[in-house]
Amino acid sequence: MAKRTFSTLEAFLIFLLVMMTAVTVALLSLLFITSGTIENHKSGSPVTQSPPATLGSTATQGSTLTHSSTATQTPPLTSTPEPPLFQNFSGYHIGVGRADCTGQVSDINLMGFSKMGQNARGILTRLYSRAFVLAEPDGSNRVVFVSIDIGMVSQRLRLEVLKRLQNKYGSLYRRDNVILSGSHTHSGPGGYFQYTVFVIASEGFSNRTFEYMVTGIVKSIEMAHQNMKPGKIFINKGNVEGTQINRSPSSYLQNPPSERARYSSNTDKEMVILKMVDLNGVDLGLISWFAIHPVSMNNTNHLVNSDNMGYASYLFEQEKNKGYLPGQGPYVAAFASSNLGDVSPNILGPHCVNTGDSCDNANSSCPIGGSSMCVASGPGHDMLNSTQIIGGIIYQRAKELYASTSQEVTGPLAAAHQWVNMSNVTVWLNSTHTAKTCKPALGYSFAAGTIDGFGSFNFTQGTTVGDPFWDTLRDQLLGKPSEEIKNCHKPKPILLHTGELIKPHPWHPEIVDVQMITVGSLAIVAIPGEFTTMSGRRLREAVQAEFATHGMQNMTAVISGLCNVYTHYITTFEEYQAQRYEAASTIYGPHTLSAYIQLFRALAKAIATDTVANLNSGPEPPYFKQLIASLIPNIVDRAPLGRNFGDVLQPVKSTYRVGEVAEVTFVGANPKNSAENQTHQTFLTVEKYEAASATWRLVHNDASWETRFYWHKGLLGHSNATMQWHIPESAQPGIYRMRYFGHNRKQDFLKPAVILPFEGTSSAFEVVTS
Repeated sequence: MAKRTFSTLEAFLIFLLVMMTAVTVALLSLLFITSGTIENHKSGSPVTQSPPATLGSTATQGSTLTHSSTATQTPPLTSTPEPPLFQNFSGYHIGVGRADCTGQVSDINLMGFSKMGQNARGILTRLYSRAFVLAEPDGSNRVVFVSIDIGMVSQRLRLEVLKRLQNKYGSLYRRDNVILSGSHTHSGPGGYFQYTVFVIASEGFSNRTFEYMVTGIVKSIEMAHQNMKPGKIFINKGNVEGTQINRSPSSYLQNPPSERARYSSNTDKEMVILKMVDLNGVDLGLISWFAIHPVSMNNTNHLVNSDNMGYASYLFEQEKNKGYLPGQGPYVAAFASSNLGDVSPNILGPHCVNTGDSCDNANSSCPIGGSSMCVASGPGHDMLNSTQIIGGIIYQRAKELYASTSQEVTGPLAAAHQWVNMSNVTVWLNSTHTAKTCKPALGYSFAAGTIDGFGSFNFTQGTTVGDPFWDTLRDQLLGKPSEEIKNCHKPKPILLHTGELIKPHPWHPEIVDVQMITVGSLAIVAIPGEFTTMSGRRLREAVQAEFATHGMQNMTAVISGLCNVYTHYITTFEEYQAQRYEAASTIYGPHTLSAYIQLFRALAKAIATDTVANLNSGPEPPYFKQLIASLIPNIVDRAPLGRNFGDVLQPVKSTYRVGEVAEVTFVGANPKNSAENQTHQTFLTVEKYEAASATWRLVHNDASWETRFYWHKGLLGHSNATMQWHIPESAQPGIYRMRYFGHNRKQDFLKPAVILPFEGTSSAFEVVTS
């Protein structure tokens, strides 16, 4: 390996990085309170399963366990009485619900790319939690699946949701029968994590966003609970073409040729859909699982949105909820994540942005400029157009499968769950040989990023040897990694030994959820991270084989991604050797996948043999009470002299044609203020004047893909807000106006701050067809 040299600019940037890192660690150490902040964390004893022949032979009552991981003061348990359920039918009780969980759309880092400076500055679409509650006809067993338009579900988020469900419903909704899954949009707010790596990536913890998300998730489940009615579920499967590429094809090629020969593609093209109807055949909802990264919106984006999978949900729900605004109406369509770890929607592939040449190589690097020049692009003329193209194809295929489905899902409901210390699992490689998982660590290639979003300082993928400069810098700032963790993770060169960093709080989780629910012949495998294509295939096969061994033939297993707690990536052992981004981000070491396969087979066996009650619940995860707030302070909003909040600064034109963009700018205030008001529904509306009734009819809100809300932050609390309406061809000619709804922070001397609502309205304008 050639010795690395640094230019004056690079040396200066490195010096800045060192200073910033040191200041960040110092601030976190001072501001986090480390004593007495871990609640009910039962020590993570080593997890040692028996050899494969006896997997799953131990445990506690999975169907009656309730969450008790927090010791905070909670209201007295008041179980909501169950409405009577009609029992004399064949099928399931089905409830669907959808609720807003957007959180902040300003002054917060977008979660996914971990790019410094990619803060939210407005909104393209709202984010939603979509919940599905299923119960057997007699109500004896039920399961809940929730797909949420966020980057991933954090452990803290799940624990808080379960606590609130327990407070309201008692033991009805529990850690074993409630799955929370993130869609993995990279354009949602961060700030809802408790482990230090994610707190730093989010630039602090935002209780404002955390509360907004928790409230939305719980509300969606409450709505589904209230809306339950007798119905039927149908399943269908089919391939989706033209939406994916494997972004680490050289890693995929590390897998055995005989295994690869069984598949026609290096991505999973199959979509699985569930169609839900009532007993009269009226549509209720859809769940779709498909493996694709929601990164059509790249790391230059600053508008909160749900990306390609959210766009598919938007189209499906608009089709079924005709006459309703986006986010409203009874029908709920969730496009959930799956084994998307190495799957990109940027189907034109990676090219050097400075030369146009392909950089589809093992290092994803360009001859001039290195990895920072190697970027993949989508099929559209810009990222938003690519989002709509990819999301549109996914929607269209789901619509076809939905219309043609005829196979009914029947059979009992079941659920199984364990907490596992993933840093210390004994893995049985065969009947006589074992291996172990590792304490968490991130490798060098983690810092390189991917072709969907490159990292910093020109790290490259495929790095299997450390660098003396970065090793020395890490050792000085964070201490040296132990020989044990270095040996355990080989051939990964460790950049951050997160499993050995516990100040101000642990940097990564050790206690992880493994969970599975079954709906008749369908098994939903809730994975706590991002499985690569081949990892997902192996897990599905293992789960289906385990069910078959115990008499449950022809089971369909679907991988549900980003569930319950986030643990980065999971590659195969062979892919791990190549140490591209996904492998460097496999935090529990080279045998992580084997450990998960072993654990999920145990759950499958317990369900198949009706021994879930014998499963060991495992060590409870921690819940940290005090976390550092966002590093971006709350300041008072100010309007220019002689102006009020909501005043028009740049008016609309008098006339627009369809296909043009209507735009207006107002005196604004920080949109994060509105996230403190749970009744705030939209930042903008587009309204059409109805002459017959002399009223304004609402035609668009900020959940519409035709509208944009941009927030422009100024100095000393001053800001502007710009609203755009991209007028669609379907717009009716007539008179329109745009309105702005915001909240400003006001604080008088020696008095607490108050949040005040305000409105602004544009002048009327005409839309014509030509």
